[in-house]
Amino acid sequence: MSRTARRITATVLASGALLAAAALPAAADGHGRGHDRGHDRVQPAPRSSIVLGQIQYDSPGRDNRSNRSLNDEWVTVTNTSRQAVNLRGWTLTDESRRTYRFDLRLAGRSSVRVHTGVGRDSRTDVFQDRENYVWDNSDTATLRDARGRKIDQKAWGHRGGRDDHRGHDRDDHRGHGRGHDDNRGHGHDDNRGHDRDHRR
Repeated sequence: MSRTARRITATVLASGALLAAAALPAAADGHGRGHDRGHDRVQPAPRSSIVLGQIQYDSPGRDNRSNRSLNDEWVTVTNTSRQAVNLRGWTLTDESRRTYRFDLRLAGRSSVRVHTGVGRDSRTDVFQDRENYVWDNSDTATLRDARGRKIDQKAWGHRGGRDDHRGHDRDDHRGHGRGHDDNRGHGHDDNRGHDRDHRR
């Protein structure tokens, strides 16, 4: 091999080595940034198929605390998927932490109404077995899964803000003039100490 040929070969090999060396840090650095970004990025929680539906927070007629009047106050929970979902251990609470605990399997494309009063649970209606009203004219319903993660929430009647959901078209400022009772019966937690005269 001539001296000129050896020089060309050496130059080509050296250039290739330099290019490879320059490319390696860039590739490693790029991979590192992507890896770090993957760790820093907060993955959004999957959207639940279980949602709060219509809410009747002010039972029609006089608030005489009859069982019929209590059961005319209700919250709808809907399964928007085709698959049944086990709601055992899920909770529904108001702002004063009155809590109802579910123990049912909700079929796909179906709803269940959570009534305040006493009754016999079925696939479409369940009962908190309370002797007093739960939902204020200004309140928030919060649905959590068995791990305590917030699944859905709806608020209404708060001053200075719009209603996220209304159970009906009545004047929002109509007061019940009633307070909460202690939690009674099955299906809910005992949250004594949170009683308040909450109708304004």
